[in-house]
Amino acid sequence: MVLPLLPDLPDLIGTSTSNASWMITATLIAGAVATPVISRMADMYGKRRMILLTLAIVAVGALIGGVSTALPLLILARVLQGIGTALVPVGIATMRDELDPDKVPLAVALMSATLAIGAGVGLPLGGYLAEAFDWHVVLWLPGLLALLMIALVLRTVSESPVRTAGAFDFRGAILLSLALVLLLLAVSKGADWGWTDASTLGTFATGLVLLAVFVPLELRIPNPLVDIRTAAQPVVVSANTISVLMGFGMFLNMLVSTQLLQTPTDTGYGLGLDALHAGLWMAPSAVAFGVLAPVSGWVTRRFGPELAIGIGSAIMFVSYLARIPFSDSVALVVIGTLVVTAGTALAYSALPTLIMRSVPVTETAAANGLNTLLRSVGTSTASAVTAAVFAATITSGTGGYPTFGAMTLMFVLAGVAAGISTVLILPFLRRRAADGDDQPTERLTVDHVVHGRVVDGRGEEVPGAIVTVMGGRGSHVDWARTDSAGDFSVATGGPIRHLFVVSAQGWSPVSFYADLNDDRRLAPFVMRDRLTVRGLITDPQAVPAVDVSVVITKRTGGALSWVRTDDAGRYTLPLPREGVYDLTAVDRGTQATRSQILTIGGRSVEVDLQLEEPALSPTGADAGPPRQASR
Repeated sequence: MVLPLLPDLPDLIGTSTSNASWMITATLIAGAVATPVISRMADMYGKRRMILLTLAIVAVGALIGGVSTALPLLILARVLQGIGTALVPVGIATMRDELDPDKVPLAVALMSATLAIGAGVGLPLGGYLAEAFDWHVVLWLPGLLALLMIALVLRTVSESPVRTAGAFDFRGAILLSLALVLLLLAVSKGADWGWTDASTLGTFATGLVLLAVFVPLELRIPNPLVDIRTAAQPVVVSANTISVLMGFGMFLNMLVSTQLLQTPTDTGYGLGLDALHAGLWMAPSAVAFGVLAPVSGWVTRRFGPELAIGIGSAIMFVSYLARIPFSDSVALVVIGTLVVTAGTALAYSALPTLIMRSVPVTETAAANGLNTLLRSVGTSTASAVTAAVFAATITSGTGGYPTFGAMTLMFVLAGVAAGISTVLILPFLRRRAADGDDQPTERLTVDHVVHGRVVDGRGEEVPGAIVTVMGGRGSHVDWARTDSAGDFSVATGGPIRHLFVVSAQGWSPVSFYADLNDDRRLAPFVMRDRLTVRGLITDPQAVPAVDVSVVITKRTGGALSWVRTDDAGRYTLPLPREGVYDLTAVDRGTQATRSQILTIGGRSVEVDLQLEEPALSPTGADAGPPRQASR
């Protein structure tokens, strides 16, 4: 809504165009910082509580902006309003907790679509309000809507009992916030500062360094702000990457189409509309998002989110390429925009459901917060790339407008982004087609969260263990991964009987069929059977070889673990992840060696090796008679 004000703001408040642009940049950065922080706090302290708090902050921002003419206060107002971005992932998580499972895909599709609906409606609405009324109305109207939402939330939304235990990760929040501020500042201001300027490069590099510090910190501490291990699952990585690409493609659709509509006709390709009418012609895209969200919800519920994403991204790919030759009239531009929007709506609205099916119930808000953040990264990147490409083609010969070649390049980039999204979702689409959708029919309301710990036989924590919770008849309820302290939180169907299955890398799984009570703390789950690779090493004369080195190496290069044989010639090594490795024994005294392919399939393996006398040295010379191996 504020974008249409930008050309007039310097005169309205007595500042420069560069300073006025902070009204947009501040909102973008505030939303990016607030989304993962508030989403995580919603998982820990209550989703309804954080929705109300966020709406109150937006209302305060509207109050400050609605009565201010000083730039610092206006920027502060926009920062507070930008925090409202976090409402979307928290709202999606609330729906998962509160609604019947059959209704969740449609509800989530509608909520996800509001990101695009708001953007599409905001441009023409902001332009109209600024022309028809005092420009401050654009700032205080969101405050009135926030107050209305507070009243509706208090009346209709109950607090979710699904909570994550533990302390909030303040160090992670500070590190991630600083990193996001610096990275988005570099992306947003790069065009003004210069993409190769020391300020831009230094800001971007510092943000990357902070991210490099943030990731290992999150792997080590209990209750991290972002669960890196869960986020590193292939399906979650793909969904988040697609979110970046979809955000990029969606925003390019809006930016390039608006520019094309507003470019003068005397350029030979422009359509000559003013800002208000261009915004009005873009409004049908927002309506299309709302209309198509139920279609995405139906496809997601009936066939799975993978198919909705695959179809949507394929439509975007084809339609972006088709727009290059078919953009010479207002009708064709609007039709092209609507077709791109149709594909975007299908894919965009299904992404949160794909995320929620891949993460624990207690991590829903945080996971969707990260996904929403990455969509914002995509839109920010689209804005920066478009500005850079357009600026590079504006010359005196073009009358101050970008060339059609520049717009064509942006269509190609958006098509490439959609094509990559299609490729990324294909493996999961094939897997779903192979596995089918034969899920148990038992339904449990997830409204009871329990906390526990996984330890080994010595009482030491087992980080990274997977705890799966199932109902009495075997239906899936929830799952969780233990943190660095071995702790976990899982949602259950209440104080009734549940089946718990615990698995961890290098351990035999354990299971417990337990009657839960109102006590939310479970007794520790103990992993007792450590999985190993073990065996006997003998010398060429079949005598047990003592103090011989045994090593497991990757077939792609690199050693995993090693040990020396004991007095009986035996060795024991931790079981690596499933896969194919090389197992090698070497007597450094006699130079006798032996290697064998080692196939790991999730169970202990016993492999005996007999060393072989070396025939030649590495240089090809006779190695000489072997010496007697130590006994």
